[in-house]
Amino acid sequence: MVAPKFSLEKLSEEANQIVNLINEKKHFLLSGGAGSGKTYSLVEVLHAVTDKYPSFNIGCITYTNAAVDEIEDRISYDSIHVSTIHDFLWANIRNFQSELKETLVEMINDPTQSKIKIPNVESVEADFFDDIESIQYKEYLRLAKGIISHDEVILLASQMYEKYEKLCSITKDKFPFIFVDEYQDTNPLVVKILLEDMEKSPKENVVGFFGDAMQSIYDGSVGNLDTYIDTEPKRVVEVQKLQNRRNPGKIINLANKIRTDGLTQQPSDDASAPNMDENGVVKSGDIKFIYSANLNIDPVREYLGWEFEDNTLVKELNLTHNLIADKANFPELMRIYDKDKILEFLRNKVRRHLKENDPELDTSEKTLSQVLEHVGAAVKPTKGQQEYIDNYPEIHAYALSLPYDLISKLYVDKDQLLDDKKNFAEDEGKPGSNRDDLIKHLFKIETCIRLYQSNQFNQFIKLTDFSISSIADKIRLRDAIQSFTIDNNSTIRQVIDMADDLGIVIKDDRLNKFIEKRIYLYKQVCDISYQEFRNVYDYLEGYSPFSTQHKTKGTEFPNVLVVLDNGRWNQYNFKYLFEGNGTDSVRQRSEKIFYVCCTRAMEKLAVFFPNPTALVLGTAATWFGKENIVNLDEL
Repeated sequence: MVAPKFSLEKLSEEANQIVNLINEKKHFLLSGGAGSGKTYSLVEVLHAVTDKYPSFNIGCITYTNAAVDEIEDRISYDSIHVSTIHDFLWANIRNFQSELKETLVEMINDPTQSKIKIPNVESVEADFFDDIESIQYKEYLRLAKGIISHDEVILLASQMYEKYEKLCSITKDKFPFIFVDEYQDTNPLVVKILLEDMEKSPKENVVGFFGDAMQSIYDGSVGNLDTYIDTEPKRVVEVQKLQNRRNPGKIINLANKIRTDGLTQQPSDDASAPNMDENGVVKSGDIKFIYSANLNIDPVREYLGWEFEDNTLVKELNLTHNLIADKANFPELMRIYDKDKILEFLRNKVRRHLKENDPELDTSEKTLSQVLEHVGAAVKPTKGQQEYIDNYPEIHAYALSLPYDLISKLYVDKDQLLDDKKNFAEDEGKPGSNRDDLIKHLFKIETCIRLYQSNQFNQFIKLTDFSISSIADKIRLRDAIQSFTIDNNSTIRQVIDMADDLGIVIKDDRLNKFIEKRIYLYKQVCDISYQEFRNVYDYLEGYSPFSTQHKTKGTEFPNVLVVLDNGRWNQYNFKYLFEGNGTDSVRQRSEKIFYVCCTRAMEKLAVFFPNPTALVLGTAATWFGKENIVNLDEL
């Protein structure tokens, strides 16, 4: 299917600027704030470039399959290749099999990196992969068999583009134009490939980036392209898109006050934009800054009177998950990942005591029980730690039986359970997910189940580990799924074992390594009801009215309540944001996440700040207006 011709006369001002830069063979960046229509601009440019250079291929890379589908729905030319970043890189390196094998051997043997390793193997010979027909990219990792997964693709591609000029030249020949959607979330290695490594080739190409540095809220992403823009001559030329099509006037004004990068948005001049009324005038909207000495959120909900049970109309955004776990019904998993006092006792008491008083003690052959016997009465748990031990005697007994070196070094954090940087297994391009390999494995199982149940067979086949090459295989798959029965009594262990036995999701290198290194955690999680994990899945997939602030990026809702509670997360501090103090990094992270939250609202925005200082209230009055400040304690 070939899309109709796109008239260059209809291009927006920003798209015209970009086309001129492309004609001059200059790399470019389109910066646009929330609701500016950056994807529309990308589609405009795709039409224009295809119209002007019909015989040239265009690589258009983005993060999720959903984003790929959205772009493909808007434009369809044989010369435009839309894919996730990982699929794009793999498509470019997959045919260099001898180089792939050579690079993998180098990386496995490289003591300075730990990401690409074969379990229990320190080094391999140069011919290690010679008997393997080809290196393959799948949803699971079996490195010894030449199977890599998405976590390895960027690292491997980066090494190869840095090393092989011919790969850079071939990529440029194949794709004279490469456009990156939501660039701010890109892994820095990808930007390095596109703007540095590929420059080693004398061939020409143009790389374009679309996104917003202010919406860079994920650790491990490039954030901005300042180091490429602030050069003379400029290596990347910035074009700003200033319109806002989503937010009503009051929220646009608030967002402009929050931004600190000089990009000031204005309402769209398009009368059909969502933030315009029937007369073509921007809607006013409603903003409220609500505060109280009471941390309870219920009075806030009562005051607002919104339909909080309808998650299509209302979203309540929290920075931390602690406020949500009980309501969303996954308390045991939250206990394991966030409230384990046995590990706290080991970390804060036992390890510290040994470091200060007995640093020469050889613990390599000792169990935790033997180490505790050695330190004796010199180390005692706190009252809270002892209560936890008394309440969970079986877990404590198991911990005592484990090697001290194994359990004492175990780091567990709720982000390993609830990190929002990946919504589900297909979102392979989002950077830096902190979910551990057990939770990723469970997400893959549940996603497979739901894809199959909703008849999304193509996506299911892409995700599952079940090998399908014939009609007989499809029949075996149907029988496997039908026998994959989960009820309210099924434990997580039972579901993992069933998925592995049936070949739907196999236990791969990552899970096996997790079991070996983190057996204390694995055993506890596996004894939990699988239904509780499903509750976690539903929560993170947006099937509840609650969400974290990271989760909501890229979405929009009529009414949004933002709860400004830092919890125990020291990466953010909203007090610093409003008071203008604290470390630059913490304040900037807080600024960006607050900007993203506020700009999700299409009609009404409410911000709740418990126990604000006078300085906080002063800034709130400047940002929101005194008439929009509400003290619940005086109502």
